[in-house]
Amino acid sequence: MKVYKSVRSLTKKVFEIKKCNKAIGFVPTMGFLHDGHRSLIRKARQDTDCVIVSIFVNPVQFGPKEDFKKYPRGLKKDLEICKKEGVDIVFTPEPKDMYPESYATYINVERVTDMLCGESRPGHFRGVATVVTKFFNITMPDIAYFGQKDAQQAIVIKKIAEDLNMSVKIKVMPIVREKDGLAMSSRNIYLSKEGRIQAQSIYTSLKIAKELFNKGELDSRKIINRIKQAINKQPEARIDYIKVVDTKDLKDVKKISNEALVAMAVWIGETRLIDNIVLKTGS
Repeated sequence: MKVYKSVRSLTKKVFEIKKCNKAIGFVPTMGFLHDGHRSLIRKARQDTDCVIVSIFVNPVQFGPKEDFKKYPRGLKKDLEICKKEGVDIVFTPEPKDMYPESYATYINVERVTDMLCGESRPGHFRGVATVVTKFFNITMPDIAYFGQKDAQQAIVIKKIAEDLNMSVKIKVMPIVREKDGLAMSSRNIYLSKEGRIQAQSIYTSLKIAKELFNKGELDSRKIINRIKQAINKQPEARIDYIKVVDTKDLKDVKKISNEALVAMAVWIGETRLIDNIVLKTGS
């Protein structure tokens, strides 16, 4: 495994890999790796000849009052995990190399970024779209891997690849959960012991949604109300949003027909957590 910090040196290496007709699998991360990241890396290892993992806490996707400075970091452990998982290349650029003083170009994806986390975090997806596009240009992957936990992000990235005629294939992998059902996230470390217990209500409420749907409930408003009831029982919980939306364009769905995404963001104390489940006929 080799670690690259320089964009130029990595680009040179990528061209060498491409000349050998080797398929590149790319896993973009902000570090503090967990089993969710491992699942992406393992799939990339299975599918491709060369696995590249980026570790970069992207400053332009954080709002001025968000947790960029305190976002958990642990590069030494991250590199150990990558080595153990058979990663070929780790890319760890500095913010000044990705965004020099003269930097002036950003990617805006319209419509699918207007709702859900895009509404709650203005500018967030502008930052995500920009950094992922830059990473795609640097690493030139055949396949890039993202997690279903960040469902809106995955849809945004798919839209970028489609609209900009990129050759990369986007693979979205299932949510990996803790034993108590909490979706794995680097931010879980922020939770207090009591907050962690209360956070279990998020997945519990999604299971309630699925149970209702399986019993024939198609009214989104009724499903959302049942989810709210479960979460509002927790004293530290504050709901940012709970939505039932189309799985492709993220528009609100009033009555579920074949498939819908139930997505939510919930504050547990000072920690904002997101989660989702796809309701699909016959599943």
